[in-house]
Amino acid sequence: MLMMSTDKLDELFALIAKNQTLYLPVDTKDATAEFTKWTEGVKYSNALNTVRSAKDFFFPQTEDLVDFKMSGKNIEIIDIRKEAEDFVLFGVRACDAKSFEILDSVYLTEPVDSYYKTRRDHGTVVTMACTRPSETCFCGAFGIDATAPKGDACCYIAGDKLYIEAFTDKGRALVDSVSSLFTEGDTAELEATKAKTKKILAQLPLANLSTEAFGGDKLTELFNSDKWGELSESCLACGTCTFVCPTCQCYDIKDFDTGHGIKRYRCWDSCMYSDFTKMAHGNPRLTQLERFRQRFMHKLVYYPSNNNGEFGCVGCGRCLSKCPISMNIVKVMKALEVK
Repeated sequence: MLMMSTDKLDELFALIAKNQTLYLPVDTKDATAEFTKWTEGVKYSNALNTVRSAKDFFFPQTEDLVDFKMSGKNIEIIDIRKEAEDFVLFGVRACDAKSFEILDSVYLTEPVDSYYKTRRDHGTVVTMACTRPSETCFCGAFGIDATAPKGDACCYIAGDKLYIEAFTDKGRALVDSVSSLFTEGDTAELEATKAKTKKILAQLPLANLSTEAFGGDKLTELFNSDKWGELSESCLACGTCTFVCPTCQCYDIKDFDTGHGIKRYRCWDSCMYSDFTKMAHGNPRLTQLERFRQRFMHKLVYYPSNNNGEFGCVGCGRCLSKCPISMNIVKVMKALEVK
């Protein structure tokens, strides 16, 4: 496996940025991290994860789709898409990397979402293995190995060394472009670091969280559970959980009159909102209980029933840390699995 000193990180970033736009986690003023475009002097964050997931780069919060110009009864349709730039996402954690697979199953299945596909085609994902997991992490419950994330290429930090390996053609092209900074290295220290991290993961509060009580074959039983009323009672329907979630994929499409024409755009939506999926006759889910149930049934039952048992959650822990009333998918799972 290729290896280099972490002292050369800035050189690595500069070399990548020569050919492609580079984004990586950077510390913010409020002691969190967010993905930021790299420029000289920007430092890579050691934070476990960013506040918002990297899905923004493939499925942005707001996105212009098409413009319309009208002259009398004539309507001109203007395709506003431009050639997408090649870019590299560096430092994506295992949970977020897995979330891309979930989004792919939605947006790259016929009919393919061309906006999403273009970004996926032009983006190279370089993941970073975890070494300091948090108490809110539970990716292991969904079969994710935080010490060996997927992606086009993966990096691992052990001591003062950074290791890298490629898994796809895009990843190999990237590694080849920066190979001058690397040498073949002994992986003994890397394997020791992985073992240490796995020991930490096994001792986390949510290490034994189980998904056995969930899945497509439990639909009727879980849907009709009498626990939804109590669970949903304190929910504020603020949508925070859906906006920090790396796997939520719902959006709304709206038209805006600019005064010179109509701009059609899409923006993230939330199943927790009272006007979500509102139709001419009204919202099919009239109560907070129904909307609350929909969110968690989709993650734990509907999605796995249609995707070979794969769940719609990646255990990143963002909803645990950001919900203002501390209601989250873990509490729901623990409540529903109790007979």
